[in-house]
Amino acid sequence: MDAKITLSFDDATIMRAKKFADANNISLSRLTEFLYSKMTQVRYKQLEDLPVADWVSMVAEGQVQYQRKVRSRQSLKKEYFKTKK
Repeated sequence: MDAKITLSFDDATIMRAKKFADANNISLSRLTEFLYSKMTQVRYKQLEDLPVADWVSMVAEGQVQYQRKVRSRQSLKKEYFKTKK
């Protein structure tokens, strides 16, 4: 059974991912599912250990940076409902 999730990426990343998926005759959803599947097959201790880390480094323009936002549950809830208006 498929479940829907909402993800947020910067526009440039989305465009590159769409082109990659299209060139490989796969939907962006299935590409994302494939990557998550690969990441979760083994217990990795850090992001750099992921099987796609080398690929991400080669494809990325410049140094790879992982951006993490610490947000409260309340701010996430407000952001979610703001998108539903």
